Amino acid sequence: MTQIRIGNGYDIHRLGPNRDLILGGVKLPHSLGLVGHSDADVLTHAIMDAMLGALSLGDIGHYFPPTDDKWEGADSLKLLEAVNGLLKERGWSVSNIDSVIVAEQPKMKPHIATMRANLAQVLGLEDDQVGVKATTNEKLGPTGREEGIASYAVALLTKD
Repeated sequence: MTQIRIGNGYDIHRLGPNRDLILGGVKLPHSLGLVGHSDADVLTHAIMDAMLGALSLGDIGHYFPPTDDKWEGADSLKLLEAVNGLLKERGWSVSNIDSVIVAEQPKMKPHIATMRANLAQVLGLEDDQVGVKATTNEKLGPTGREEGIASYAVALLTKD
């Protein structure tokens, strides 16, 4: 009998100068970038937390602490690959991911297909197993005021 687990994840980082804006492994054109210890890719971080949460394995801060210089400027897609390895070691695999990016700017639509392809490739999935959507916060809250970008994700894991 196939076992299933569902996990959810969330991440938010503030926007600041002199940083790249990377989401789903895609460098987006924007005057500001996300501030964080790694590349601050909130989309990939939310997905990793969803995957870890499905197996009660904690969060990404446990595995890649911001206090460890080893992870400074780290490529979040490489971290996602490591998290996927933790799942596989336990006999689990990702069946699908669904996620949403919350940002006023820049417009995400032209970049979503590439984000999905990047994430699917790292996870060994088909593109149609990785959902990435985007929305604004209608000018409300920190994302609405363009102080930061947030992302939510849900992961469905299976084990035969």
